[in-house]
Amino acid sequence: MIEPVDPEDLRLVFVAAAAIVVGGAGYAGLFAWARLKNRRRWLAGAYVCYAALAAAVLLLARTAHLNGAWQGVVVLMLVGYLLAPHGIWHLCAASHRLERSSRAPPGD
Repeated sequence: MIEPVDPEDLRLVFVAAAAIVVGGAGYAGLFAWARLKNRRRWLAGAYVCYAALAAAVLLLARTAHLNGAWQGVVVLMLVGYLLAPHGIWHLCAASHRLERSSRAPPGD
């Protein structure tokens, strides 16, 4: 059974939840921008946002008393959110490559 959040920790839970949203948006946005514009510096910013996201998730998990199997779910979610933009990028790049090759005039 999950232990309820202490009333004194509610503010910390809300701040951590807001940091998760901001960190996740920053990671996804900067990652996409870096890949679209081929800028390595923006990738560094994306990973900084991911680190902030991970810290906020771990803080939320600790404050919300997520123990046992829930800690595994938290780690799985963090790994998934780290890898998902890479997979989505490769999927989009491959589909656009196919699209361009199907539009090419015969003989090219």
